[in-house]
Amino acid sequence: MRKKKAGHRSWRLINGKVAGRHNGDIMSVEARSRVMSQIKGKNTTPERIIVRELRQRKIYFATHATKLPGKPDIVFRRIKLAVFIDGDFWHGWRLPLWNHKLSEKWQNKIARTRERDQQHFRQLRGEGWTVLRIWEHQVEQSLHDCVERILSVRSSLLKKTD
Repeated sequence: MRKKKAGHRSWRLINGKVAGRHNGDIMSVEARSRVMSQIKGKNTTPERIIVRELRQRKIYFATHATKLPGKPDIVFRRIKLAVFIDGDFWHGWRLPLWNHKLSEKWQNKIARTRERDQQHFRQLRGEGWTVLRIWEHQVEQSLHDCVERILSVRSSLLKKTD
């Protein structure tokens, strides 16, 4: 049986906020800084899983396109499809439900990330790109559905270019 992760992904609320409040950090500033510095921004586990599945199907794409806004995780250049695989915490999935549990520093940091994400998505769409966002919890819940979603959008864009 698959072990269930703790945290916000297990919150199944449809409406209303998650119970609790911010109680302060349990780590010193130095310890928290050390822990946070180890968290990667690219080649995360959800990304690696999706990339592996696409490569096993012999699908060709680029990763981390540094010249595109937001540096999409997976890019199909010819059909202008950009795929972002975002972490639930870092990109604020359902943030209004658990925002009150964060310190002001983290509230601001995640809010800025969400604003930057939206700006990048708008820029890409303005340049004619199709933007697909896949959340970390979606990969954990159904890798098959995530890969099929990418392939479905890719297929429909390929048909338009033919």
